[in-house]
Amino acid sequence: MSRRNPTPLAPLDTLFELKSGRVLPLPARLAGLYGSLRMPRAGPRPHIISNFVTTLDGVVSLNVKGHASGSDISGFSVQDRMVMGLLRAIADVVIIGTGTLGADHYHIWTAEDVFPDLADEYRQLRTALGKHGPPLNVIVSGSGQVDLDLPVFASGKVPVLIVTTTAGARRLRKHKASDAVEIRSVRSVGVMRASYIINQVRRVNAGKLILVEGGPQLLGYFYAEGVLDEQFLTLAPQIAGRQINDRQYSLVMGKMFAPHSPVWGTLVDLRRGGNHLFLRYSFP
Repeated sequence: MSRRNPTPLAPLDTLFELKSGRVLPLPARLAGLYGSLRMPRAGPRPHIISNFVTTLDGVVSLNVKGHASGSDISGFSVQDRMVMGLLRAIADVVIIGTGTLGADHYHIWTAEDVFPDLADEYRQLRTALGKHGPPLNVIVSGSGQVDLDLPVFASGKVPVLIVTTTAGARRLRKHKASDAVEIRSVRSVGVMRASYIINQVRRVNAGKLILVEGGPQLLGYFYAEGVLDEQFLTLAPQIAGRQINDRQYSLVMGKMFAPHSPVWGTLVDLRRGGNHLFLRYSFP
């Protein structure tokens, strides 16, 4: 697959913005690129958001070796990576599953790693928000079958929490892990409930903003339990196409809501970057 020539890093056009919540203190360059970013004021429970990129026909991962990441979906959009970095910069916690980990073994879930060109601005923003150090990287793995030699675990650049089952924790503790890695288990029968994951996260990090970056099955748990507050969604101008009974992933996998219990969101923000649309929905 050839890389699509990405849109230059130009400011996003704000087409619609529901002006509620506090305006975050974005550094001048970030504010010039994104515009204003508003988030709800901190409450008793963490505010949980998700960020994905999807094709026009609803594919978020081609699920093909070498082409499973969001970059293949976005067309390697620099504006999409800028927004990814921005959301990681304001997050206290970034949660992913092993499928997302497997799509990019060498990634670390920080703003600087996804878009190094704005590393200084992202750090300035975190400092202005009173956040010291990178966000907690949370890896959810029911089986505990993860490679502890991968950079996210072994580099020491980020604090890491692995949330797994009792059996998964036993498997992981047979191997030596970095001092930056903590392992916590939940009692689970077949499903890692979102509420269990959040409870373990809050024992380690009391931050008020949690970012879920997937994958689709993990995100499905958060929607099913009604704990996801907002969905950031980049709509890429690509038709991926699908075979009947294929292996490509949509935004949510493993959970069925419609027609009996559809989950409806409210559009709170819409921006345009070239041919990409940057959507934001709330799920109160």
